[in-house]
Amino acid sequence: IRTAARQFTVNRHVPESTPITTQAASTGASTHEFVDDPRNASILISLNGRLVPRAEAVVSVFDSGFILGDVVWEGLGMHQGGIAFLDRHLERHYEGARAIYMDTGLTPAEMTKRLFDCLAANNMQDGVHIRLMVTRGVKKTPYQDPRVTIGPATVVIIPEYKNPKPELQQSAIRLFTVHVRRTGPDQQDQKLNSHSKLNCILA
Repeated sequence: IRTAARQFTVNRHVPESTPITTQAASTGASTHEFVDDPRNASILISLNGRLVPRAEAVVSVFDSGFILGDVVWEGLGMHQGGIAFLDRHLERHYEGARAIYMDTGLTPAEMTKRLFDCLAANNMQDGVHIRLMVTRGVKKTPYQDPRVTIGPATVVIIPEYKNPKPELQQSAIRLFTVHVRRTGPDQQDQKLNSHSKLNCILA
């Protein structure tokens, strides 16, 4: 695997605070690229338990997630009718919520039911990526203090058909160590899946 400056073996340790971008060596494409699926245009999204068409899935401009990135989220994969490692994902999700003193408003069992209800409504069984996002809720005014939150948590579930491009599975991966460093755990714990992703975007 080649970087900008030197060769790295696959098992070389890189500090967690150092962002690494990945590209398919032969095409220069990101390893996150997927096959466009026309079925995604008509998906139903779960918005606080309501199933709404994609074009109608909107939140308030006063929502904590929009104003501040005050969110915990999980990326889940559905394969052959099940969600891979769901228990572990939910454990991390609720640990993150507790770490920022966020009440999701749902138990893990209720969250699981909501996930599968959304998938069933879309008649999905396989090859699905699910983004589960829970914000602190709507705020009275744009301000970071959690005490100005006036509503319950906003829970959004977006399921989409996403399969990696075949060519990406058949080519080598090139890693590139970028100059933008992730913040340390004493500044913002990167184990928290939040919407505060500017350092990754800059990378």
